[in-house]
Parts: sequence; structure tokens; C-alpha cells
Amino acid sequence: MSDLKITHQSVRDYIAAKKRGDRATTDQIIAEAKARFNTRKTDGSEMAELGQASMHVRFGEDL
Repeated sequence: MSDLKITHQSVRDYIAAKKRGDRATTDQIIAEAKARFNTRKTDGSEMAELGQASMHVRFGEDL
């Protein structure tokens, strides 16, 4: 995951929740980010980072 550049707090929170295996929180973070994107409150970089994080981190990775 060293090649993943994270600039959004939501992505850091998503990664932490995903490593814990917390699907409810990861789903909530994704839903909130989608809502921000759909209402043009973000430029799309947050969604791009979340997409990268979803490919690089497995549920319960730290367990």
C-alpha cells in the first residue's frame, strides 16, 4: 500500500475500518463520499482514493 497517496481523512478512516473488518463503517464512509460527489461538494479525488484503497486493503487485514 506504499504507493497509495492518501489526502482525505475519510480515506484514512475507511482504511482503518476495513482493516478492523467493520463493514458498516466502510459502507457509511462510501455512501457519504458518494453523496458529496453527487452534490458536487468534492472534485472526485476522494472517490478515486477510496477506490484505490478498496483494492489495496482487505477486510480484517490487521487481525
